[in-house]
Amino acid sequence: MAGSVSIDCGAKPSCAVRKAAEILRRVLLERCGVKVAPAGRADCRVALSLKAGIGTEGFAISDGQDGAVHIVGSDALGLVHGVGKFLRDCRCGAGSFVPGSWRGTSIPAKPVRGMYFASHFHNFYHDAPVEKVERYVEELALWGCNALSLWFDMHHFTGIDDPAAQAMIRRLRAVLQAAGRVGIRPGLTTLANEAYSTSPQHLRADWTAGHDGYTSPPGGHYHVEICPSKPGGLELIVKLRREMLEAFSDLDIQYVWIWPYDQGGCTCARCAPWGVNGFLRTAKAEAEVIRQCCPSARTILSTWYFDRFTSGEWEGLAKAFEREKPHWANYLMADDFGGFPAYPLQHGVPGGLPVVNFPEISMESMFPWGGFGANPRPSHWQAQWDKTRHLVAGGFPYSEGIYEDINKVIFFQFGWNPQRSAADIVREYAAYEFAPEVAGDVARAVELMEQGLSHGIRGKLPETLYQPQPDIYQLDKTDKARECFELMQAADAGLSARARQSWRWRVLWLRAALDAELRQSAGKATRKTEQYFDELKAIYHADAAEFQVAAPGVESLKRIFAEGIKQT
Repeated sequence: MAGSVSIDCGAKPSCAVRKAAEILRRVLLERCGVKVAPAGRADCRVALSLKAGIGTEGFAISDGQDGAVHIVGSDALGLVHGVGKFLRDCRCGAGSFVPGSWRGTSIPAKPVRGMYFASHFHNFYHDAPVEKVERYVEELALWGCNALSLWFDMHHFTGIDDPAAQAMIRRLRAVLQAAGRVGIRPGLTTLANEAYSTSPQHLRADWTAGHDGYTSPPGGHYHVEICPSKPGGLELIVKLRREMLEAFSDLDIQYVWIWPYDQGGCTCARCAPWGVNGFLRTAKAEAEVIRQCCPSARTILSTWYFDRFTSGEWEGLAKAFEREKPHWANYLMADDFGGFPAYPLQHGVPGGLPVVNFPEISMESMFPWGGFGANPRPSHWQAQWDKTRHLVAGGFPYSEGIYEDINKVIFFQFGWNPQRSAADIVREYAAYEFAPEVAGDVARAVELMEQGLSHGIRGKLPETLYQPQPDIYQLDKTDKARECFELMQAADAGLSARARQSWRWRVLWLRAALDAELRQSAGKATRKTEQYFDELKAIYHADAAEFQVAAPGVESLKRIFAEGIKQT
């Protein structure tokens, strides 16, 4: 057991080594309260360094002849990953900690272990103090995250010079810069034909259905997108894309996505079917702009919602890439809401491109998303991973907030070791974030939370709010809610004050507490549910949240509907 720790960064430490030391020092202080002493004057000595040759983003931990624990990274991010492994293997107490015994070398299997932060609807990424978002990025790096993508959503701005647009650019840049400081590769998400609210009416894309093979309108269309088949349309799209990329080009952007639907798309006869016609023409033109503005970037071509609004897009893409190999694209993104698409699993990947997935870890089975607390889904993601791990080079899970922190960690660790089980990852998460003694109870509670996922608001909300009914909240699978809450209560009693007060614990505990209380009240709001929702609102910084990402206490719902924000 050590009461003090020293961190040795060498005589002339690089920025990467200093950053890893800063993170290690901060975590030890916050979790253990141990004194960080000058180099060589402590009960436990940790030496940090970089050494090429271990393997990309890998690390090694060993006992040195000088008595120090040596954490060596192959690069900046490998060193941060190594610090994360060291910390998870340690035991923290009040004012002391016990260094872990794990020694060896570890190299990630999958090259892309990314995350996409959706910064909209006044969710956590949109409204939390940017310092908290930056800190969260560093914490994800400890678990193996190596890429982060953000989207500058144009549609609600009048142009890039709109003051609100400039404020959003500054915020996104700050988060991507924080990622870069720990070695995480920054990326940008784009819609192929997106535009501002002031886009010319005569150039706007069609979004209607019932013609040219479209059986339903593309979901989420903003109706300001540009049709690339109209004279001047593709030129305007390219101009807007160049303008946006130049606002971020100094950040050494490593990935740029080109997205087809939800939002985006055009259903006109000259663009249809979008996924293999207008979209491909637009994407190819944009890929050249990406090459010019962000020469280090890999272009990711998304297939999201292919064959949902029309047919033949996946098959058409395969034929198009047989005719002409897409040298302008580096990855194909393949995923869909509700599960991985069947076509690449059954027929192979069009063009033979490496595949990255886009698992939707935020929305399913809870609306508002995260509104009732954590939504862990280890069994679900294990099943999805087992079907696709042989095909994918990794991916970018879609995140709407911090309530799905466990789901994020599951995917980072899947990417590090594809054979590792989600159940094992959850136990490691619980042991590190809370306490080893409660890992079993928390893992069982997480299992019950997943089984009980079915959360929403019943009926027409305005009427429900102003003429309260006894069942505002709809939870259909709460038969194990009491057992889950009792497990969380037992675990809570065994935690340190630091762990008990942490937001990661609170979003789990509040989920169990809300389920138990709402089962007892038959879905009726109570004083306790209002208290629980208020705490979630504070954790999420959701004071201005739109319905999709709100903590749905009665008072919050009244505010939302008084402002005219409709349920979608």
